[in-house]
Amino acid sequence: MSDTRRRVKVYTLNEDRQWDDRGTGHVSSTFVERLKGISLLVRAESDGKFSLFDVSFPVFQDTLIVWSEADNYDLALSFQEKAGCDEIWEKICQVQGKDPALDVTQDPIDESEEERFEEIPETSHLVELPPCELSRLEEIADLVTSVLSSPIRREKLALALMSEGYIKKLLGLFRVCEDLDNREGLHHLYEIVRGVLFLNKAALFEVMFSDDCIMDVVGCLEYDPALVQPKRHREFLTKTAKFKEVIPITDSELRQKIHQTYRVQYIQDIILPTPSVFEENFLSTLTSFIFFNKVEIVSMLQEDEKFLTEVFAQLTDDATEDSKRRELVNFVKEFCAFSQTLQPQNRDAFFKTLANLGILPALEIVMGMDDLQVRAAATDIFSYLVEFSPSMVREFVMQEPQQTDDDVLLINVVIKQMICDSDPELGGAVQLMGLLRTLIDPENMLASSNKTEKTEFLSFFYKYCMHVLTAPLLANTAHDKSSKGTLDKFNRSISACVATEASLFNFSFFFFFFFNSELQEGSTKINPVCPDNFQTAQLLALILELLTFCVEHHTYHIKTYIMNKDLLRRVLVLMNSKHTFLALCALRFMRRIIGLKDEYYNRYIIKGNLFEPVINALLDNGTRYNLLNSAIIELFEFIKVEDIKSLIAHIVDNFYKALESIEYVQTFKGLKGRYEQEKDRQSQRLNRSVHALHLALYRRDARSLDEDEELWFNDDDDDDDGEAVEKRMEDDFPDSYGKYMEAKKGKFEPAVVWPSPSPKPFLRGAVSRPICLPQEPPTEQTVPTTTGKLLRSPPPLPPSLQTTARLPPSKRSRCLPHPSSR
Repeated sequence: MSDTRRRVKVYTLNEDRQWDDRGTGHVSSTFVERLKGISLLVRAESDGKFSLFDVSFPVFQDTLIVWSEADNYDLALSFQEKAGCDEIWEKICQVQGKDPALDVTQDPIDESEEERFEEIPETSHLVELPPCELSRLEEIADLVTSVLSSPIRREKLALALMSEGYIKKLLGLFRVCEDLDNREGLHHLYEIVRGVLFLNKAALFEVMFSDDCIMDVVGCLEYDPALVQPKRHREFLTKTAKFKEVIPITDSELRQKIHQTYRVQYIQDIILPTPSVFEENFLSTLTSFIFFNKVEIVSMLQEDEKFLTEVFAQLTDDATEDSKRRELVNFVKEFCAFSQTLQPQNRDAFFKTLANLGILPALEIVMGMDDLQVRAAATDIFSYLVEFSPSMVREFVMQEPQQTDDDVLLINVVIKQMICDSDPELGGAVQLMGLLRTLIDPENMLASSNKTEKTEFLSFFYKYCMHVLTAPLLANTAHDKSSKGTLDKFNRSISACVATEASLFNFSFFFFFFFNSELQEGSTKINPVCPDNFQTAQLLALILELLTFCVEHHTYHIKTYIMNKDLLRRVLVLMNSKHTFLALCALRFMRRIIGLKDEYYNRYIIKGNLFEPVINALLDNGTRYNLLNSAIIELFEFIKVEDIKSLIAHIVDNFYKALESIEYVQTFKGLKGRYEQEKDRQSQRLNRSVHALHLALYRRDARSLDEDEELWFNDDDDDDDGEAVEKRMEDDFPDSYGKYMEAKKGKFEPAVVWPSPSPKPFLRGAVSRPICLPQEPPTEQTVPTTTGKLLRSPPPLPPSLQTTARLPPSKRSRCLPHPSSR
């Protein structure tokens, strides 16, 4: 088993100053003679590949080692265990000859760097800083800005600033200059403080961002020489920005950390100018500083169980005021956003803590509130939970029917919020649709620990939620008799809901009353008029996108729902929409169904004649070459290429006359060709079958022939005379015998005549004649006997086995001989 002490996550800093996770692996250290330094070798867990990192100027903090490579490419290793981080750090310090107690190191200086460093006055290995006086501010500013181009010089200056407590002396001069209104000195201090920030050293940040220094740092950054008047950042931070405590925070360290993080984030995002190409990596450590502060804040809040318990208690309390609940929801949203900075194992623990405290029942309440801001914040929280663990959300919602009504289920509340989105562009609805798709995606359903999750959740969803999702679709494609009034009523209700931001639960009442009382009435004829309201069309497009996803990924459940609700017919009504994107969504839904090549679906389409609205849309589109035209032709091309025989036959039999004039593509002629080929194949198969049956009839052995002839001559002339022969014929040809008996009164005509090869006396007084196979059902034929009785002729062959072709000579010996040949 691998050593967990050496297990690490590799991070790189991207252009947006965010840390990107590059994977997990195991680290080892090695001394590189060429570099005269230590390198870290990380073997990836995923593919076993090795990555070599040249560690220079690393920074150590808790379980992290951060450094910049030669090209200002910032990296970090996050260790699973602190012991492993300490071990690697000690080896780095041992090679570089540094004290492991420090959190920074210094690389050895090569000769070229020493020659360039001689330009800076020095009396030791550190930079000799000018005295911290008003008259020397310009000299200090020049020194700070001159070292930014060299990593070695930046390191030397940083060590000098830390060793002499220089930062606090400079900030003291700032207060003096501001009291004297010394603008020149203030401008120099701006350059100095900005340059110190660009040194990119965490140890300097700890000093500059402490409670007694950070506001003076902000003050220095107000006096940009490029501005006519200084900014008022301190006034904003102290008077305008207010720290709201939804629940009083008793931990002073946590409170200080929150204030510090907010102010440092403000410095990075607002005060500091956008870095140039040469400065873009100068503030990577500042980004790391904020990142690790957020990690500490989340960890400290998570450990305070009393605080979080009180938050969720007030969030779900009916007596809580709306303004207070809004603040609580926004706090939880920010809390979840901060959690994204956690390591995966810590993030798992964080969301499990929220689940145990009742985050999902709380969301069920706040997502149904009238306040738009509260609903938006609750949606963001819900998205964090779904992205973290869809299974956790599914497990919760499947337990709800035992405790509540269908209309207040969490998923139904989400669906109704999607339907009632007040944004004209339906931005919130798009977000919620994506979350719903994640929840119903079988790909992320557990297969090992809970093998029944997929079946159970899909059954739950189609039983309790699918009717809510499809309600707007069914309403806007309502039945013919009452469709106009019903549709208008539905659209007015949605518009009122959106305009007044009405409660989702009030809308829920309308929802279920509306569909139970009105949509189930009327004829089966579908109204060809569909909604032209743009927002309604967008909503229907989102619903169709989700239903198309269901067709692709769900098999039994969606198939049953489509058949029971005749859903495809309702969807194809939207082919008449003036919004082409909605017609394309309807067509895409049908295309996914046909793409499954399921004969169950094919029979449903044929029986309902569901190609008619598609072909009407193609013909109405005329000669316009657009996306709708291409999509419809691609649908028929797919049917042709995949040779879906049942659909090809249906299309050619019913629509070819309307389509044969389309000649700019060969699709429809190709369908006709496939149809004719299949007819020819069927005809050939039928002829071969008839021929095979014919041969089987006349290849019977002599013993069976003798038995049949004995039956003819031994039976009486009663009504039962022909029973044995008819029974034998019925056994030989069970499928055709019934048809023959029904047509028994038909006309008898000889089809094939076989003369007897060697005539013999038949019966005394009987006339010798050949046996004729009937082409049409004969009337009863009798033969006189010496006893005066009439003997019935044998039953004729059924029409399905009759032929006008002569058998080849080699087979004629198998033909029935005339009785006289005996």
